[in-house]
Order: sequence, then C-alpha cells, then structure tokens
Amino acid sequence: MAEKRNIFLVGPMGAGKSTIGRHLAQMLHLEFHDSDQEIEQRTGADIAWVFDVEGEEGFRRREAQVIADLSEKQGIVLATGGGSVQSKDIRNHLSARGIVVYLETTIDKQVARTQRDKRRPLLQVDDPREVLENLAEIRNPLYEEIADVIVKTDDQSAKVVANQIIEQLGF
Repeated sequence: MAEKRNIFLVGPMGAGKSTIGRHLAQMLHLEFHDSDQEIEQRTGADIAWVFDVEGEEGFRRREAQVIADLSEKQGIVLATGGGSVQSKDIRNHLSARGIVVYLETTIDKQVARTQRDKRRPLLQVDDPREVLENLAEIRNPLYEEIADVIVKTDDQSAKVVANQIIEQLGF
C-alpha cells in the first residue's frame, strides 16, 4: 500500500476528515487539500450558497471536477466531501489514484460535532439526526467499498487518529 503517494479521506459529515487530514499531511510532510474549500475558492462563494443557487446536483458536479483535478496530484492528503462517494466516477478516481481511508464515526458523534455548524446545507432541517441516519444508510456501504483502511474517530483526538492511520499504512 505504501507505494501510493496520495491519501484520500472519506467518511460522513463530522467524522473529522478536514481536521485529521491537516494533522496527517503535516506529520507526513504532504500537501493538504479539502475538496469543499477548493470548491469555495473556485466559486468565490461558500458551499451553502452553491447549494442554494445551483442545488445539490450543481454542487456535486463541481465536487466531481475538483476531486478529479486534485486526485491527479501526487503527494497529497485530500479530505473529500461526505457525499462525494455517491459518484461512481469519484469512487473510481479515489481508488485508482491513492490510498482511501474511511473515517468512521457514529451518528451520535456526527450530531454532536455538527449541531452548531450552519455551513452544512443538508443539515439545515428540523431533524438533522434523521438526515444523518438516511445518509449513513446510503453512503456507509460506499465508504466501505472503496476503503483501503477503516479508522474509527469517536472519542479520539485528531492527532491520535492521524497516528493510527500512519501506523496502519506502514509509513
């Protein structure tokens, strides 16, 4: 596995992909990218605005292009959006171009970590737990399908999880 130079973090909202990704990149002296931040840079607008104006479909098109572009780089850690795995093309890009690490977390942790975050358009509803449960049903099998490594993030610091990933990858 160590011959692949990219590490792609997948998992649900609130799993810690961005935070863990930054630690991991720093520890491995790799470049860090976050697909959502890249979309915001390219559009000049935040994710909520893109969702509002273009809908989820428009956002997903942008996300697919960003991930296709970033996954062509070498020596990066990429934190992907939680829903990116719903695209077969994205799953194929990630699997072919690097090591895929699934950051697994419980619905309870997702709710706790995202409850005050107004930047997550899919959770701006009366019952975010129900949304997270429905998304988990669809997405968790897809995360598992492409994962080279699965790491649980509950009740652990980002640094500890980053170290676990490094150990599991043999870096």
